[in-house]
Amino acid sequence: MSAASWDPLAPVLVEPLAGSDSPAHYLLAETLDGLYTPYALRLPDGPGPHPFVLVAYGNGGGGMGWLRDRVHRFRHVTDVLLEAGYACAWVRYRTEVELGYQTGGPLRSTVRQGMGLLNRAPLEYEDEVAILRHVAIHPAIDADRLFHLGVSHAGEMLLKLLSQHPGLLRAGVAAEPASHELLTLRLDDVPTVTSEGGLRDIESMEIRSTDRARDRIADPDEVSARLDAVDIPVLVLGRDEDELQGVFRLTYELLAEKRDDVEWRSWSHDVHGYIYPESDADGVARVDDVQREALAVVVDFLDRHSR
Repeated sequence: MSAASWDPLAPVLVEPLAGSDSPAHYLLAETLDGLYTPYALRLPDGPGPHPFVLVAYGNGGGGMGWLRDRVHRFRHVTDVLLEAGYACAWVRYRTEVELGYQTGGPLRSTVRQGMGLLNRAPLEYEDEVAILRHVAIHPAIDADRLFHLGVSHAGEMLLKLLSQHPGLLRAGVAAEPASHELLTLRLDDVPTVTSEGGLRDIESMEIRSTDRARDRIADPDEVSARLDAVDIPVLVLGRDEDELQGVFRLTYELLAEKRDDVEWRSWSHDVHGYIYPESDADGVARVDDVQREALAVVVDFLDRHSR
């Protein structure tokens, strides 16, 4: 196939999902530095154009193997979105850079010798920017109704994206957002946080109190400026017994100081990332009452901002 005939919206793989008429279409979005990142688009019934939800979880890396596992094993969230009339895609992006957002600043680009020049490498949330721009040109997608659903690190990624790349989204859900970098939280004196070679180990970090989290903000003015850029309604989801519930709640409270369309909900559940229930090989999900209620709240939030 010649370069002239290459279709950037042609899937590189189409995979059926057990018991579903909506397969996963794996597409490649060109990132801001000219490489490619994959996402797996599913479309609801009907001609469209459909509203679209980007579905993300945690840190990056893992490539197509990680993505295919998510598409099948954690398909329930996309089944729910399809039933509600939303196109959706599990996405994959590059690995997080330690404090890359804090130290790198906004991404700037120019042209040298006819080609692009960046002031820094793109970060993982900017791969999401590339995916959103790519899917927006798909004829089955309504480019004016793009949404973001992110859990854990991907919840923080939503807010990082908004702070530097506004204007892409209609609304977003930050579920259990690990927003310590966005909020400039001081972690050096947290006993369970260690550092080796400039890379912090925060796996055992515990900040359950909102007041304790607020007291750790190192640069309130910078945090305020970052959140001033948030230009959409945001639903923040917590988890009552999570070690970082104080960070989750503080994220909501600081956003709510800026906007009156920010919402908070929290449930008791023993799984981090509870809004993404697992399914078996036949596509049958193991879903409890809390997960059903939480996903219904997510869909209601999207519906209210999709109209």
